[in-house]
Amino acid sequence: MTTEGAEAVRRTFLSGFIPGVSPPALDPALPEEAWDAVQAEGVAYPRLSLEFWTSRQRQAANLHEISYRACYKPQLPRHFIERLTQPGERVYDPFSGRGTTALEAALLGRRVAANDVNPLARMLAEPRLTPPEPAAVEARLRLIPCQGSGDGLDLGMFFHADTEAEIRGLRDWLLNRSAAGELDDLDTWIRMVATNRLTGHSPGFFSVYTLPPNQALTADKQRQINAQREQVPSYRDTHALILKKTRQLLTGLEPEQRRNLAFAAQDARFLTGDARETASLLDGCMTLTVTSPPFLDVVDYTGDNWLRCWFTGLDAEAIGRGISTPRTVAGWSETMAATFDELHRLTRPGGFVAFEVGEIRKGKLRLDEVVLPLGLRAGFRAHGVLVNRQTFTKTAHIWGVGNNDKGTNSNRVVLFERV
Repeated sequence: MTTEGAEAVRRTFLSGFIPGVSPPALDPALPEEAWDAVQAEGVAYPRLSLEFWTSRQRQAANLHEISYRACYKPQLPRHFIERLTQPGERVYDPFSGRGTTALEAALLGRRVAANDVNPLARMLAEPRLTPPEPAAVEARLRLIPCQGSGDGLDLGMFFHADTEAEIRGLRDWLLNRSAAGELDDLDTWIRMVATNRLTGHSPGFFSVYTLPPNQALTADKQRQINAQREQVPSYRDTHALILKKTRQLLTGLEPEQRRNLAFAAQDARFLTGDARETASLLDGCMTLTVTSPPFLDVVDYTGDNWLRCWFTGLDAEAIGRGISTPRTVAGWSETMAATFDELHRLTRPGGFVAFEVGEIRKGKLRLDEVVLPLGLRAGFRAHGVLVNRQTFTKTAHIWGVGNNDKGTNSNRVVLFERV
């Protein structure tokens, strides 16, 4: 971070985040209702609610367009990466999910580290640091058989028989190559794209019409949808769809971004484990962490990913047992407290942690108010909370879900600094 930027953050919570905006005492034009405070450890910390970033502000790279449950927009990590780091510094996400923070940091010329207890996260994130040319993907797909072995799992409610045969051919190829130690960058790219194309609500996916691709229904629920819509799975050319999605992901990727990705890939760290114990990462190696942890019991990561786990040869039940989704605030706080202790070890002096949470349980529980004292007790200095207000998502509208009923309709980012 520049000296000027560091001084701005220390002088006032907002400076360096919203150019030209100062606290309400100095800027009466700022809506008074946008401000309130969070009490923690006997101190009042500022909380400002505005639209800090939106998907319209700056078009995100198409390379981000891989679906995963409960992920934030690339504009969120970009907001902090651009303001709090310099090119070449390392950015970290201990709950990386689809890899939004790592990928955005890499596109901006930063070094990256990411961790997630779910092995799917690494499978979806790491290949995008080394994107192939479509011609190479097409050539590799021609080598992959369009038939695979059966295992007794009935997937006929999702896929046409010929489509399922192609999926099983892909699965066998990838699992066999992995077992033989022959999996290369082309294979991992194809696995990433195919995993993302398994199920969805348009002809761009392998399946019949179903939930959006970040959620997989049970077989029985899919049968119900098929009956209600009077639909049967039609044939989808999986190889053609993989190639089409590859081209979409790479559209608009500029030469400088490719160079930045190659730079980041040289020493990128992708871990699969508990965020509370990352012994392989050195003390003080991170300049910035931007992350969002699991929100208590809001998301069913195991149920949502069972089909992806089958395709990639992972044990969904075992992964689910390892994902921390406590049902009580006390249990969640205990897990996050240990995570903050580890983040304090990893963050260099003068480095930052932007910890994104939300409000849950119909808006009655604001997790920023829970998180703030946890970071303080770990030894961080708190600057305050940025609340980015946003409207309901497209997915929420499609399925008639009000985001605030169970999940969150705002990004609440608590900003900490290691001093």
